Amino acid sequence: MAKASEQFRQSDVTLWGIVALVAAGLAVFGSNISALVPNSILGGLHQPRIAGASIETLRQQVADLRDETTRLTRDNQVLLSRFAVQEKSGGDITRRVGALEASVPNLLEALPDAALVDRSSVTASIGPNETLIFEAEGGSVAVRQSALPQAAPALDQAIPPLPAPIAPQQTAALPDEKAYGIAVGAAVPFEETTALWDDLTLKLGPLLFGLAPLLIDEANGDDKRILVGPIADLDEARALCQRFERISIACLPMPYSGTPLSISR
Repeated sequence: MAKASEQFRQSDVTLWGIVALVAAGLAVFGSNISALVPNSILGGLHQPRIAGASIETLRQQVADLRDETTRLTRDNQVLLSRFAVQEKSGGDITRRVGALEASVPNLLEALPDAALVDRSSVTASIGPNETLIFEAEGGSVAVRQSALPQAAPALDQAIPPLPAPIAPQQTAALPDEKAYGIAVGAAVPFEETTALWDDLTLKLGPLLFGLAPLLIDEANGDDKRILVGPIADLDEARALCQRFERISIACLPMPYSGTPLSISR
């Protein structure tokens, strides 16, 4: 007969039953909680450390490729703009050449037969009765080249002397109170106005094309200022004055009225 110490007690059964229930509960909870965890976390837990570094490297490379794509797109836009400008320039050249091709023959036909030819200048390399032979299908083609009859040195044509150059003279413009002008430069004595105008002409150059100078009295003294014009619109005078100010020339739009400046040489 077994001893009392070797028999199972009810407390032992209760303890091991509780342990079994806890283990079963943990197993069920673990199997269900894994479905709620994101796959990226599970993948990161299963991946080694080197694989994680490779992913970061790939992300950096993708970012670099994105920046490079942006730069290439910007460069492509610049090249497209340059190509458009070159295409426009090519179109302008084509139109100009077409205009020359249409006008030059008409100009040559309009020249009279007795037009003077400079015999002293040799402009051709065609010898007397030179013949060129070209091979062609079924035989050959002979091309005979000869100087123009008009260019033959049978008669000596005297080239008339060129007329003497005419000294350029600028006529003084008449004041026009309905138009506008621009007072340019500083106020100077009357004796220095011509030198000031020469200096302004040298600095401004094409900006003074079509404008004539007048002299006006300085409000605070006996000095004179140069007024250029006429300009029909006040806005145009202001715009031209702004261009003068960009090259450090003082200017002021005002009515075009004053005494003509004598600039004859």
